[in-house]
Amino acid sequence: MSLTNPSNVEEHPWSTGLCDCCGDIKSCCITFWCPCITFGQILEILDKGETSCVMNCAIYTLIYLLTSCACLYSCCYRTKLRRDFGLKEDPCNDCLVHCCCMYCALCQEYRELKSRGFNVEKGWAGNASQHGEVAMAPKVEGGMRR
Repeated sequence: MSLTNPSNVEEHPWSTGLCDCCGDIKSCCITFWCPCITFGQILEILDKGETSCVMNCAIYTLIYLLTSCACLYSCCYRTKLRRDFGLKEDPCNDCLVHCCCMYCALCQEYRELKSRGFNVEKGWAGNASQHGEVAMAPKVEGGMRR
């Protein structure tokens, strides 16, 4: 029994390797120059629209600027992605992957979502209908008034 997969669900390999960036140069360039954008896009899909890309990008940037350790924050979402899709913890622990190769890890996560039919650039609302989900409307405090 695996500690990272307590439900005994069979784990599958990633659709691409950690360093297979040649297939998507555009996302690799964006990730290299501004990893917060790629992180925000990935997280919006993983959170099913509960959080926005802009908010996730801002949190990531703030953590990076204050601590230079955004990898410790982003690795938690690699774990979430792996568990949601039954992926192997490969090539090593999620935290180590993000701490040693954060840019490659974000690109791999982006490619994984693309390989599963998500158009990551469109965000959750642009993908919800094709994945059998309902895009949630933003909460409005106080209700509607005339």
